[in-house]
Amino acid sequence: MRFKADMAVYDKTGQLALVVEVKNKLGTSSNWATKMRRNILAHGLMPNTPFFLLALPDRFYLWKNAGIIPEIVPPNYEIDPRPFLQSYYNGPEISLNSLTGESFELVISSWLSKLLQTDILPPELREQDWLVESGLFEVIKLGHLTAQITV
Repeated sequence: MRFKADMAVYDKTGQLALVVEVKNKLGTSSNWATKMRRNILAHGLMPNTPFFLLALPDRFYLWKNAGIIPEIVPPNYEIDPRPFLQSYYNGPEISLNSLTGESFELVISSWLSKLLQTDILPPELREQDWLVESGLFEVIKLGHLTAQITV
């Protein structure tokens, strides 16, 4: 059995660097995310990648080098993405509560695509220090994104 990822990011050499699971769910906790990751690993064969991102509209959970054994491993980073995602769904008729799952996947895809376009972090993304601190930006810069892929 293979794992169907919402998104996969490959580095500039073509190696799988990041698996992204997108959930349109609000009000989660680190404990919830930890159990979600464990369940994904227990029910699928997610490949061993340097990074795994569980992306939700009000919270990102990022694991770095956490392995693929289905055990309780808390995320290395817990991020509030609203400040840097706001511009992707800014409008009077759009809010976090009104996003559909497909709409939120497009938001995440757009955000990741922007990261992948350059080898220098764009000025509007520099306040996202976790990208540099975790090493994620360095690994994925100039890479490419694939959505809805079996890895």
